[in-house]
Amino acid sequence: MILVIDVGNTNIKLGVYDKNTLTHSWRLSVKVVRTADEIGIILTGLFDTAKINLKSFEGIIMSSVQPALNYTLEHACEYYLGKKPVMIGVGIKTGLHVKYSNPQEVGADRIVNSVAAYKLYGGPCIVVDFGTATTFNVVSAKGEFMGGCIAPGIITALDGLVNNTAKLPTVEIVKPASIIAKNTVEGLQAGMTYGYTGLVKYIIQKLKEESGYDDVKVIATGGLSEIVLNVDSDKIIDIVDRSLTLKGLKIIYDLNS
Repeated sequence: MILVIDVGNTNIKLGVYDKNTLTHSWRLSVKVVRTADEIGIILTGLFDTAKINLKSFEGIIMSSVQPALNYTLEHACEYYLGKKPVMIGVGIKTGLHVKYSNPQEVGADRIVNSVAAYKLYGGPCIVVDFGTATTFNVVSAKGEFMGGCIAPGIITALDGLVNNTAKLPTVEIVKPASIIAKNTVEGLQAGMTYGYTGLVKYIIQKLKEESGYDDVKVIATGGLSEIVLNVDSDKIIDIVDRSLTLKGLKIIYDLNS
């Protein structure tokens, strides 16, 4: 079995692969103050519940955008699981040619998602990850990471608005009955859902225009992709794959085995 770990800004995603099948997956909140023993206790509980032997892992691979957590997670994996994780970074084979001014600046999650999208769905493709930030990545037909752009995630945008205004409440992000809202809660919901959908739609349109890729698949990951699907009647997203990052980690692990 292979353990795949994706450390994001808000969540840590874990997945267990038995050969090529993702058999289990979990999400943990990101807490930089956790110790290696605390993480080990959490892993022990999860694996015990799933009846997985702690020492049964052939290997571990991890991507991270939280450098402060890397040593703690590596230590927890070594001590409790008996394996040191392979880290996504310089020197790791990905199968992508990264055409970025400084390839080391590209977030590991963007590379992993692009690897999975290209390998599973082909190129050219646009990969959108709806997380704490919303990232847009363009991959060519030849498997080249061309670049992309980064926008605030919808939760991040809502938190910024609520935290910097005196009277606006936190609301559930759902599509309201009408964009012409009759109260503050629905006004926020309308602005967030329709505004966010407009942002995503326009950026994808401009990425298609500038790349010159007419026949390009748009692949999305992250739970907030459902907001765009629910608001817009046009099919701007072709495929939603909630496990795209975990699949990409397994693909990269196999490339480097």
